[in-house]
Amino acid sequence: MDNNFEQFNESAEFLKVLAHPVRLCIVKGLLKKKKCNVSHMQNCLDMPQSTISQHLQKLRTAGIIEGERNGLEVNYRVCDPRVEKLINMLFDEEI
Repeated sequence: MDNNFEQFNESAEFLKVLAHPVRLCIVKGLLKKKKCNVSHMQNCLDMPQSTISQHLQKLRTAGIIEGERNGLEVNYRVCDPRVEKLINMLFDEEI
């Protein structure tokens, strides 16, 4: 074993961001739909827009998702290739 924990920081932070039920749901939904806006997520999740936006911000800051502006609308998509592998493994299904 290697006790140099610095090399594990990035992976640990990545997992911490994903380790929330709402964020897992958002990411899984984005993988299935390919891209989505906050209004659609709000309808699907039945949560306030502000709550969803907070989760999206955490995912965006971690580099897991990115948003593409189209006028007033922002469509989000997963941009980290590790996420799809992890979601498939966690939920034992191919997306």
